[in-house]
Amino acid sequence: MTDPTPGLPNWVDLGTADLADATRFYTRLFGWEADVSGEEYGGYTTFRLDGRAAAGAGPLFGEGQPTAWSTYVSTDDADAVAARVEAAGGKVLVAPFDVMYQGRMAAFLDQAGAAFSVWQPGTMKGADIFDVPGSLAWSELVTRDVDGSAAFYGAVFGWVAREMWVRGMPYLVWELAGETVAGMQVMDETWPQDLPPHWMIYFAADDCDDTAAHAQSLGGRVARAPSDSPIGRYAVLEDPQGGLFSVLHNLTV
Repeated sequence: MTDPTPGLPNWVDLGTADLADATRFYTRLFGWEADVSGEEYGGYTTFRLDGRAAAGAGPLFGEGQPTAWSTYVSTDDADAVAARVEAAGGKVLVAPFDVMYQGRMAAFLDQAGAAFSVWQPGTMKGADIFDVPGSLAWSELVTRDVDGSAAFYGAVFGWVAREMWVRGMPYLVWELAGETVAGMQVMDETWPQDLPPHWMIYFAADDCDDTAAHAQSLGGRVARAPSDSPIGRYAVLEDPQGGLFSVLHNLTV
């Protein structure tokens, strides 16, 4: 795999309250193989699809921390990103640190409270399979503060927020150097008031409806039934530990 482009999402991983059961659920749902690291990495698991890294998972370390998926944006300087996050009104949750020789990472909150991370590649570049069933297909910021987010991510990564018409419907996208890198969905009054802004990850699926049904059969929950959207047919699912993620068929952006 060539080095990932700085400023593009390049990895996702799950912090989970039950790594063994999460491994059972996701390997059966997506056909992943679990590659478990040594004790020095706390049992961190790399999920592989056709032998290539698709996503990761590890245990929770903070008391009261919820099970959740994290989005990582590639960078060539995690420390510089941390400085820009603070200058733009965000918060450094986990200061940049080295993960052995694999790379360097940090975790943040944006100006509205949405969590995201960065990965500065070492020997581990990030995901090396995308856009096929069972791999990362799309990342989307869900927020109530569109203007603030446009300013924040523009300052941190150089992203530009633009409105596009997709399948005859308006949709907000993030662009970097003219290329689409992610999406943005506005949380209007129909969203629960207690739901915080967040980054949603989408895994590609051959059949969104079948994948949602399969997730239920494995002990998961369908949080939003399969439906059509500007970016394709999707469903929001919840794993047995409460981790939310989406599956998407036929990305159209």
